[in-house]
Amino acid sequence: MHKLALFIAALCLCMTSGPLAAAQFDGTEPLLCAVIQVVECEAHGKCHPVSIETASLPRFLDVNFEEKIISATEESDIKDISKIRNFERVNDRLIVQGAENGRGWTIVISEDTGEMSATVSDEAVGFVVFGACTKN
Repeated sequence: MHKLALFIAALCLCMTSGPLAAAQFDGTEPLLCAVIQVVECEAHGKCHPVSIETASLPRFLDVNFEEKIISATEESDIKDISKIRNFERVNDRLIVQGAENGRGWTIVISEDTGEMSATVSDEAVGFVVFGACTKN
């Protein structure tokens, strides 16, 4: 009887832990995101990797969903703050969007892993950014 109770408890735990773990990055808690790789694409179609500094991006971003802002961490020389205009959950991904200084941006974060990609663009150039997020 004791083994049956343990089995049922373990089964219940497994059944409830899946959905809880599946939405770690769902926009309910602040995130810290690290920029790992940046690719620059020019209007005439050439794309090439560039450094984070060349792209004028901070290495680490604080994402605050309650205040609806994204800002560079205190360690960064870049002090820009960008307002989050929209964020929503679509197909196990958190999609965050905004616009600043004549450029539009979109960040897509996997709700399961925290892996992210982002685009920042204007009429002449676009950047594709890859990185990862964790709870802040």
